[in-house]
Amino acid sequence: MLRAILTFFGTLFSLLTLGVMLIALSIGAVFYIYGKDLPSHESLANYTPPTISRIYSGQGRIIDEFSTERRLFTPAEDIPPLVKNAFISAEDKNFYNHAGYDARGIAAAFVEAVRTRGQTVRGASTITQQVMKNFLLSGDRRIERKIKEIILATRIEDTLDKEAILELYLNEIFLGQNSYGVAAAAQTYFNKPLSELAPHEAAFLATMPKAPSDYHPVRQKDRLRARRDFVLEEMKENGYLTQAEYEVEVAQPVRSVQNGDFEPFAQSLPPRDYFTDEIRRQLSRDFGEGEFFTGGLAVRATIDPEMQEVAAQSLQLQLEIYDRGRGRWRGTGEKLPPEALESEAAWRAALAEVEVSRDVNLNGKWHPAVVLEIGDQQMRIGIEGVEETEAEPHVVPRKDIGWLPGSFQDEFEVGDVVHVRRMTDDGAFVRWTLRQVPEVQGGFVAMDVHTGRVIAMQGGFSYQHSVFNRATQAQRQPGSSFKPFVYAAALDSGYTPATIVVDAPIEINTPQGLWRPRNSSNKFYGPTPLRTGIEQSRNLMTIRLAQEVGMDVVADYAERFGVYDNMRRFLANSLGSEETTLYKMVAAYAMFANGGERIEPTLVDRVQDRYGKTVYRHDQRECTDCDVADIAENRGPRIVSNRKRVMDAVTAYQLTSMMRGVVERGTASAHVKLPVPVAGKTGTTNEARDVWFVGFTSNIVAGCYIGFDQPRPMGRGAYGGTMCGPVFQRFMTEATQKYGGGKFAVPEGCEFIKIDRFTGARLSSDASGNYVVSECFREGEEFMFGIMFDGGFAMGDDLELFSSGETEVIREITTSTGDTATVGEKATFGSISSGGLY
Repeated sequence: MLRAILTFFGTLFSLLTLGVMLIALSIGAVFYIYGKDLPSHESLANYTPPTISRIYSGQGRIIDEFSTERRLFTPAEDIPPLVKNAFISAEDKNFYNHAGYDARGIAAAFVEAVRTRGQTVRGASTITQQVMKNFLLSGDRRIERKIKEIILATRIEDTLDKEAILELYLNEIFLGQNSYGVAAAAQTYFNKPLSELAPHEAAFLATMPKAPSDYHPVRQKDRLRARRDFVLEEMKENGYLTQAEYEVEVAQPVRSVQNGDFEPFAQSLPPRDYFTDEIRRQLSRDFGEGEFFTGGLAVRATIDPEMQEVAAQSLQLQLEIYDRGRGRWRGTGEKLPPEALESEAAWRAALAEVEVSRDVNLNGKWHPAVVLEIGDQQMRIGIEGVEETEAEPHVVPRKDIGWLPGSFQDEFEVGDVVHVRRMTDDGAFVRWTLRQVPEVQGGFVAMDVHTGRVIAMQGGFSYQHSVFNRATQAQRQPGSSFKPFVYAAALDSGYTPATIVVDAPIEINTPQGLWRPRNSSNKFYGPTPLRTGIEQSRNLMTIRLAQEVGMDVVADYAERFGVYDNMRRFLANSLGSEETTLYKMVAAYAMFANGGERIEPTLVDRVQDRYGKTVYRHDQRECTDCDVADIAENRGPRIVSNRKRVMDAVTAYQLTSMMRGVVERGTASAHVKLPVPVAGKTGTTNEARDVWFVGFTSNIVAGCYIGFDQPRPMGRGAYGGTMCGPVFQRFMTEATQKYGGGKFAVPEGCEFIKIDRFTGARLSSDASGNYVVSECFREGEEFMFGIMFDGGFAMGDDLELFSSGETEVIREITTSTGDTATVGEKATFGSISSGGLY
């Protein structure tokens, strides 16, 4: 009997042992099979997660950010223990003790699944396993994935320490609201850095890994609170909170940005504009779009926020003046349906969804509004974000649309979405006034003449209305603003400011027909010095000069200055008929201003990678004394310029002097008047389809372009001087106060001789009068006066010329806005566009 019992138990033991061995071998085989082709876990040691790239102003303020995943990478040592403890309590209380997986948790989950017949499948993944799933595996719920997860988890535990694994987890995990990682989530939900989070806020974040959409802070607020309180209780049970701390924290309400309890971080950023979007475009090209959006780059922009605002408003004001002068109402083109007007709550909700510009701050913020009621003498409106008061009733009186030809009933319908702003007088409210985004557009750029640093850029009236950047992307005819490059080529070819060029009719046979270019005044002036030719923007002189110098030479200059990559050698292109961008033109003019040295325009001073290493620096000049500790107190470090020269310094000064005449006596004299020396050139193309002005002081160069996106005539009175001149004047008035300005530096090799600016004749050194100008001539050259060039085009003997004593016919008109403007006689043109007028 005893032997039988022993035999039975011996057999049973053998069977059990064999079963255990078989199970172990099976498990081993399974782990061997699934562990053969797993992805390398060692790559995680060098993992760099995609993070936000940020753009900073010169003062270190964040002005924009770009990303595909909103993540702010934070090293483990910078993550507060409070945050770590909250996530460990919520997700893996044995994190610091297990070897990558929690056998007890897996067993409990298995028992629960069996007990509920698969109805309840509880997660049993450790933080290490979640790291493996997020980085190396898929998220599907299959036993194969779990096995692979465990294998990789044990391997990574041998490769990385616990803090490194936790760092990966807390920076990678998705926490809702397009936020990846705890730092981005803290900013998204509370607008706080991690170091300022309270325990209940850390517990709030720790609820999110389970299912962010199930714990929305507004729609699922009660469910979120229950889960948050559970995490707080776990933190207490694990010894991370005292009983007293727990009681205080669990009593806190659930607060978030989404619920309106905190200001959103995005509200502290200025609206995205043309400047930062152009940085995005250029750096995506230079570094690659993937690196820019995921590389965590820190970009130091050249922008001067104060001057950027001045630039925007200077351009916007001129565009609005022109638009209102046309007397046409277009509005926004948006309209709310009748059912949206049934209550204030309804129209406010509907208006908030309408996509119209909300970034205009011209003479006050422009608010979207909806027309609620139309009367004979006033129109009642509802204004977004503004409550109606007795002091500021939401009505627009009839006199506000005096610039329109029709009445309220003619121009508007109930439900129309419009823009309005407050009109004030010495700060006191006057009325709400209707505004509209102009149809005409334009661009403005300003940069440092010595470094090419762009301090302001405006690519249109409103970025939210149109993201197309007319400063860098619009290819337009520069018109007469191109003429300085023709004159630069001539001056470097042996001509002087006193050289005489014939101003007389020209006829050229072309495949398209006979081309008869004209001056804007439609008059002829005969033999005239170069200086007067550029001051008065004489087309015929420019064509003759280009013919004398050669279009190959002119094109070489234009390409050397970066205006064109490959300029076509057509004679009409000497008048600016070939298209380029405002950005290129302003950069080219900077080289006139700085004495002829090459500059590369830039919107970025420096780019650093996620580790703080500088990967791009614009200013490559050498500072020879910056490392000298005992430098004398009365002198600063010496910076050595390594820029290449693109033109002779004397030529640059001669051209600058001639363009000063454009501002003092020529086509820009009525609209540009600054307290410091300034030079520049206007440009107006045929039928005023494009108008330009580019000018500079000794420190700052700025340029403006205005025209319709689909080129068409802007009407009589539209000239570079009358439209772009005031934009330049408004901006540079502020710029000179901030950046100063002085006399243009006279280079070595200049000999000054007085000449008659009408005839080019040499005058005595004591001559004076408005016809006298002191010109710079190159030292050592033989000065030849009285030589006349005709470009090979004959000049008729019986030609009626406009003599220097006469005055051109200039008319002063009153515009529809009550302002005055001066216009010349209407010009006529040949059958082929000459590009530049004046």
